[in-house]
Amino acid sequence: MALKLRGKRGYFVIASIFTFSIFSSAQNSYTPPVSYGAFFDAQTSLPRPKESFQKKGEYLKNLFKLKGLDWPAKYVYLRSFKYDSQLEVWVKNSIKDEYKLLKIYKVCALAGSLGPKRFEGDYQVPEGFYYINEFNPNSTYYLSLGLNYPNASDRILSDQAKPGGDIFIHGGCATVGCIPIKNDQIDELYLLTAGAKSAGLDYIPVHIFPINYSVKRSYEYLNKMLEADPSYKALNVKLEEAFEYFEQHKQLPVVMTKDNGEYVINDAPVLAPRFQPKQRPKSDFVPSHRKVDFIADAVAKWPEYPGGAAAFSEYVKRVGAEMVKALPDSVTHAYVQLEFIIDKDGSPVNFKILKGGVDDYFDKVLLSKLEKMPAWSPAILREKPVAKKMVQTIAVNGE
Repeated sequence: MALKLRGKRGYFVIASIFTFSIFSSAQNSYTPPVSYGAFFDAQTSLPRPKESFQKKGEYLKNLFKLKGLDWPAKYVYLRSFKYDSQLEVWVKNSIKDEYKLLKIYKVCALAGSLGPKRFEGDYQVPEGFYYINEFNPNSTYYLSLGLNYPNASDRILSDQAKPGGDIFIHGGCATVGCIPIKNDQIDELYLLTAGAKSAGLDYIPVHIFPINYSVKRSYEYLNKMLEADPSYKALNVKLEEAFEYFEQHKQLPVVMTKDNGEYVINDAPVLAPRFQPKQRPKSDFVPSHRKVDFIADAVAKWPEYPGGAAAFSEYVKRVGAEMVKALPDSVTHAYVQLEFIIDKDGSPVNFKILKGGVDDYFDKVLLSKLEKMPAWSPAILREKPVAKKMVQTIAVNGE
């Protein structure tokens, strides 16, 4: 028996499945296909979801097994990052478990810009806290999952007459304000969420953020935008609180809505500025200085490092490699030109940075290393050792 219900975007089929066992001496018993619940079975009896299950069913079962998760999914959480063009799928087996990241899909088209949706026709993807409220197996965009936009907050803050609607996660890689992914990806996501709904998860959460707050480039871009549009900051703080709560606990925060439409994140973590440059350590090192009475301009024989020019080249490379860890976070490489004197007793002394110094800490660490340089064979002038000034560049490359 089947009951067909038609809606404005598609239809559902609710089927009553009867299993018969036929026994005879001439035939083996018939084993029906595994059921994953009435809703899932009803969905996968329709042409497109059925084809999705034929293509992706075994793959998903194996993926879940590999991740240590039960198939079909019991708890699914989706979070989307607009600027980063990503849709993450998180799954767990029980309500007490922490969520595990299952997959990341690339959102293949984006309409509008960062910021919430506020009226019909603004082409904006909403930002906030939503859930899947519709499964459309016959979408114009192949398969689609509808979101409950406008939610309680949107109904207060958006245009009262025309806030907009029809926000979907869908296939087709085209959009006018939705979250599109590739068809083979919506195959998977449709099955995942249908399975979770069939298992009893009526409200599959979907959180839409402007950015992934853990990505430096995205975070810096958003901060520039907030400087130009301070009115967006209040919403963004709540979104970041929810993001950080999940990052810390791998559980969903409790989100409420005030009478003015503002979100309230229960047990919201204190937000600290991200990607701040680390405080540079201080160095008490004081470069030593030796009084040298005479420095020759021209010599009969130049100073020689122990082992010759090749050995000195290796020494310079080694110092450059060791100095990488002294670079500030914001600096990836440096080319430091310095001078020093090989005194007449062969001691390398009076190191001084000429160009390319990075900061006080880096420069002092470098000079302290160089002061431990081994003794050279001094320069020779008129068959006597003399002091000679040297200039050398040290390359520090942390890339």
